[in-house]
Amino acid sequence: MLSRRVAWGVAVVATLTMTVSYIDRATFAVLAPSVTKALHLDEQDYGWLTAAFSIAYLIATPVTGWWIDRIGARRGLVGSVLVWSSVAALHAVVPGFGVLFALRIALGISEGPSFPGAAQTVQRVLPERDRARGFGVLFTGSSIGGMLVPPLATLIYNHAGWRVAFLGTAVVGLAWLPLWIVLTRRPDVRAQLEAPPAVTAEPRPRLGDLLRDPRMVRALCGIFAAAPVLGFIQAWGAKYLVREHHLAQGEVGHYLWLPPLMFDVVAVVFGDLASRRHRAAGTSPLALHAIAMVLAATMALTPLATTPWNAMLIFGVAMGGAGALYTLVTADLLGRMPVGSVSFAGGVLAGAQSLAFVVSNPLIGRAVDRLHDYDAVTIALGAWVIPGSLIWLATGARPR
Repeated sequence: MLSRRVAWGVAVVATLTMTVSYIDRATFAVLAPSVTKALHLDEQDYGWLTAAFSIAYLIATPVTGWWIDRIGARRGLVGSVLVWSSVAALHAVVPGFGVLFALRIALGISEGPSFPGAAQTVQRVLPERDRARGFGVLFTGSSIGGMLVPPLATLIYNHAGWRVAFLGTAVVGLAWLPLWIVLTRRPDVRAQLEAPPAVTAEPRPRLGDLLRDPRMVRALCGIFAAAPVLGFIQAWGAKYLVREHHLAQGEVGHYLWLPPLMFDVVAVVFGDLASRRHRAAGTSPLALHAIAMVLAATMALTPLATTPWNAMLIFGVAMGGAGALYTLVTADLLGRMPVGSVSFAGGVLAGAQSLAFVVSNPLIGRAVDRLHDYDAVTIALGAWVIPGSLIWLATGARPR
């Protein structure tokens, strides 16, 4: 058993995998106003480009989750980061829609192991009493990337243009590799990460069986409820600011850091509260989920925003609620799965998020092209949170 300090150190570095992943995938969203203008793409084209990544990620995450369960996160994440950083850098030379579409697919496939590998690491190194808190921290990895990439990409863009910005953000991700390699070379860490799963009463399920499992069906309802809100803020935040608040490309980085910061705070707080409740009662925190649902549904208030900061505050509350929903749903599901299936189940959840993005982003692009604003879109996204969350709540949570 690892000491608490070492275990949390490994969990934090695994969390930074998500940061690297998000920086590489989200640079395109931050630079989207300039990239789409330079390549003569409309909003529906952009919606399909965001969907391209999600389609590939949807397919890749369950497959790579199975692969991570077999090879282990220690080795699997190193190769994955090297590959996806290279693909991200190639965005700098795109000539048009076709090549960019192909690169978004390649990036989605190569980033597939990021969440399954990080989730496996958290599940293996942290004791059960700390896992909900650990998953709250894990989800901050993406939002840390969300805080870093707007100012970073904007800074490079202002000095060297959008093509160099893709190169610069891709190089930043490689700084994670030495941290992971050094920390996971420790014998005690290697033993914890590479130990064969303990024998359980439940064998590793097949994909079809896993998708029919009531535990998974319930979790998918929660993920599908929250994902479109999170996806809109991540993919469309820069375009929203440019269209609705008339900002220039070089200004969006001053605002887009706030929603990911609020995501971090809320996800960590709810993860901590869920861990406390788990120790006290051994059941899922349904009241926390209800509060998170209300926070995420505030997305519907976006049309009331009169300034960019008003809009970012609303986005931040909604994104924080979505992050809390992700934390609670993921911790609840993975705590109920056989040890040897954690990455597989985590990959399915990540794939479900991508499926939501695949469906929602082209629809958002088409709606904006027709309506010429984001009001109806944000109201619909806020309302969408409620049915899936109520299903999650209504189906209840048996003690673990």
